[in-house]
Amino acid sequence: MRVAVCQLNSRDDRKANLVAAEALIDRAVDAGADLVLLPEYVDYLGPAAGMPVAEPADGEVGRFFADVAARRGVWVIAGSFHEAGPDPGHTWNTTLVFDRSGTLAASYRKIHLYDVEIPGRVSYRESATVAPGDRPVVVDVEGVRVGLTICYDLRFPELYRQLASEGGAHLLVVPAAFMMHTGRDHWEVLLRARAIENQCFVAAAGQTGDHEPARTCYGRSMVVDPWGSVLSQVPDGPGFAVADLDLARLERIRAELPSLANRRM
Repeated sequence: MRVAVCQLNSRDDRKANLVAAEALIDRAVDAGADLVLLPEYVDYLGPAAGMPVAEPADGEVGRFFADVAARRGVWVIAGSFHEAGPDPGHTWNTTLVFDRSGTLAASYRKIHLYDVEIPGRVSYRESATVAPGDRPVVVDVEGVRVGLTICYDLRFPELYRQLASEGGAHLLVVPAAFMMHTGRDHWEVLLRARAIENQCFVAAAGQTGDHEPARTCYGRSMVVDPWGSVLSQVPDGPGFAVADLDLARLERIRAELPSLANRRM
């Protein structure tokens, strides 16, 4: 299976963001991708006052990516969007997965919410407007078991271990809008760690560049193999990268270094 990670600079114009996402999907499919991963908040990343009204999975955003998946005959993991939530004050941060026919194959609501206060640097409380999900999700993509996560989930290894050990994941995906000040030190380290400790491929698609209000995302979207080697990476700015998943290599690594089988906790 060939996987593509798409890197975007989504702003406060949903139409423009969706057009940019579709263009990258088209380029990725032309490069042979079977599965395309998009970043967190792919449809809107801007001031809260201008955010489109939250909608269900079959709303404008869902229908858009379903149509693109069907048009190009490709699996699409549509990053994430604000799904209508449990009450008027909260949405869910939700990933949608569409198969080659455009049918919704799975959805995942972000479990770990980014509540961080660093005086003089960062003040962000995602839980003020977003409700947490409560269910890990693994979806079968033509024989490849794909574990779904979103951005801040990356810092919680127990979720990834559950996806690998109980969910049988071969590939772990991370659509993200990872902040610059932490991304430059932690992004690649954490992605490679999740790949090594779970002996899985990891695909991560990030937002990149400046976003209003006063937010800068790190980018550096990449695909990592189960040995922790970076197979492909997107440089700074919008773009995409592809990598082929060799499941025989994954099984060989698990057989030769059976850390998953040897665990006792």
